[in-house]
Amino acid sequence: MGLRSVTIMGDSKTVIKKCQATGMDKSIIGAVIRDIQNHSSRFQEIIFQFIQKPENYQAHKLAKEMLTKGEERNLVGIERIYNEGPLQEEWAKNPD
Repeated sequence: MGLRSVTIMGDSKTVIKKCQATGMDKSIIGAVIRDIQNHSSRFQEIIFQFIQKPENYQAHKLAKEMLTKGEERNLVGIERIYNEGPLQEEWAKNPD
């Protein structure tokens, strides 16, 4: 895609910390973390940043819709999406 610098934002502190680490991850998501770390070498700068779930609601909603529909979509140049907030009962179901 020709990107040199990217910021990856996520609402899972565990995943963000593991992506920032340089050592081998032996957890159940270790293969995914290694894949992310291997792909990060394609960028001059990559930042993994934790954000709270309410800030990540629209990205989560969009990803869930795309998975349900079986579609792929790349959002390039989108900084943040702030339209709707989460329903309280939705976040209460699956704490991080």
